[in-house]
Amino acid sequence: MRFIRLFFLLVFVVPTISGSLLAVDPSPNLIFIFADDWGWGDLGCHGHPYLKTPHLDQLAADGTEYLQFTVSSGVCSPSRAAVMTGQFPSRHSIHGHFATVESHQKRGMPDWLNPQSVMLPRLLKQAGYSTAHYGKWHLTNIMVPDAPLPDKYGYDKYGVFNCPGPQMPVHDDVKNSIAFIENAVAAEKPFFLNLWIHEPHTPHYPQQEYLKQFAHLENEADRIYAAVLAHADARIGQLLQALDRLKVSENTLVVFSSDNGPENTGPPSRRIAEDESTGPGLGSFASVGTTGGHRGRKRSLLQGGVGVPFIVRWPGKVEAGKQDDVTQITAVDLLPTFCQAAGAKLPKGYHSDGESQLTVFLGQTAPSGIREKPIFWDWRSASPRNENWPALAVRQGEWKLLVGRNGQPTELFRFPADRLEQRDLSKSHPKDVARLQKLLDEWQTTLPVSPDSGCFSKER
Repeated sequence: MRFIRLFFLLVFVVPTISGSLLAVDPSPNLIFIFADDWGWGDLGCHGHPYLKTPHLDQLAADGTEYLQFTVSSGVCSPSRAAVMTGQFPSRHSIHGHFATVESHQKRGMPDWLNPQSVMLPRLLKQAGYSTAHYGKWHLTNIMVPDAPLPDKYGYDKYGVFNCPGPQMPVHDDVKNSIAFIENAVAAEKPFFLNLWIHEPHTPHYPQQEYLKQFAHLENEADRIYAAVLAHADARIGQLLQALDRLKVSENTLVVFSSDNGPENTGPPSRRIAEDESTGPGLGSFASVGTTGGHRGRKRSLLQGGVGVPFIVRWPGKVEAGKQDDVTQITAVDLLPTFCQAAGAKLPKGYHSDGESQLTVFLGQTAPSGIREKPIFWDWRSASPRNENWPALAVRQGEWKLLVGRNGQPTELFRFPADRLEQRDLSKSHPKDVARLQKLLDEWQTTLPVSPDSGCFSKER
């Protein structure tokens, strides 16, 4: 009898887990909430002294946090392109934020993400999902009027800002998302929702209701930042409550993360911030986000720039109340993970830089944390204050190598033992430095020399 059970496991279960698709029936709804500049330390459940994020704290309590998660850039647009394509953004010549056509030309970037590339929403739409995107776009910008709109990328419904065309009001994101979910549920169709919220990016738009909640804080910047995050948390709570009301929470996989680490705090003189997409508001003097002790912030390849919150909830399937500080997950993993959960097939000839993490989410594999594919970062817009550091990075196994623009300096860190990147081991482990440097050199030879001219504006 023991042999029969083992035979059944090997023949029927193992191929299902290790094959290209893991059967999940019925197809789960998928929600990806992507914050903007939300630092690792900017959660109540991560020990922040005054920020209040009760709904996200509850999301973490109801699901699993992956503490070794990283995004693919220290800035917005490349980080988002990685999620959409399942590939490192430099494969699309996107290594900085989208701005003006002139700026793109100077930086060797296209004017938008190529909609003909393999796209997560299109793959899910082909698998029978209703698809929607509400909130920030920034896979081009409002200054590029002839850029393609989100429907060209596989969305049935959308309302966006940082995009050509009409700009959706920032705080209509969840209201529109709930209406989309209600329609999908009524039509008895699985749905995929990209909810890319504005907070806590500048300009800040604190609401009086939440400013009053933090009136006891002495510093004005603290009051503003806390109010902004509390408002965002409340809207996320409204979305989660709608799932409960519609009785679809049990079959909905929800992921929360951020596109990069917190913005650098600006001087008090920069009180007002102008934005063509979202309108004037308060400036970066109120950007007092925290990294939870990690080095670096936004625009950095250090963990403070690319190590952000990553919470996964799927009631009854993803373990509740767990923190995983072993498994290496990165943003390009989302496309293969969501597609595997949905039963969406990846096109022939498509090569993802990511790995599906569905079996890890479901607890069907022991999380050794060792991934087959290395994680690469490419940052070509280093700050003028320190333009040589760091420009490139690679993570393989427990090691992460950071490299300057001309190959120097280098720093080597071991994870998760030194998750705060405080002990440079490059001098004591030269063989690991050489091995990882070789991986970086080989990877760079696979990147395009120039952007796809099909993604150039007529303004060039």
